Amino acid sequence: MAGPANVSTLLLRNVPLFSVLPQNQLALLTSAFSRKSFARNKTIIAAGDATESLYVVISGRLKVMMSDDEGREIILAILGPTEFFGEMGLLDDSPRSATVVTLEACELLVLSKRDFKECLQENFEMAMTVMRGLVKRLREADQKIGSLALMDVYGRVARLLLEVAETIDGQKIITKKLAKQDIAKMIGASREMVSRVMKDLQTGGFIEVRAGVIFIRDNILTVD
Repeated sequence: MAGPANVSTLLLRNVPLFSVLPQNQLALLTSAFSRKSFARNKTIIAAGDATESLYVVISGRLKVMMSDDEGREIILAILGPTEFFGEMGLLDDSPRSATVVTLEACELLVLSKRDFKECLQENFEMAMTVMRGLVKRLREADQKIGSLALMDVYGRVARLLLEVAETIDGQKIITKKLAKQDIAKMIGASREMVSRVMKDLQTGGFIEVRAGVIFIRDNILTVD
């Protein structure tokens, strides 16, 4: 394994994917990673590309998306610090299935296919962590399919807000900017419809927006 020595074992220990590795393996990995910075709206990987690397998010947020020939997009997921992407193609040697674009300036760790596979072969717990991550994404995809089929736009918006919210002192809040256009692309609706739903949720007291922070009420999923 060879690479720039600008990654510490402490940094890797804070990433759930690598936290299960013993110290000696972490030390070896520090030289295998490269650490890269990317500006906002930068395409990191594109659907159809050859799969050569695993990416780990150190800072910033990215969107995982697919688009058709007419330019219509759907956002599959929003990724943040300590999350990883690119592992699917590394496991089955297939081209990239989706495009990943930065939503803001990001710093990423990059690990080659060879080093990633060596890690999996040498550490059962890391392989299990990767599998749990894949299962989690499959469950989320199942849930999204169910929401698209069974819930109206109000329900889809409400469920998405709950999914992206964090709980602080018992209150569910969203502190990161979540553009209405991105919400629309995540739930399969128009931006205009999302704007209307968000306004109705505020009027009904299901959400409150203060200084750019969205406060979510516990009864939001009861909205009709």
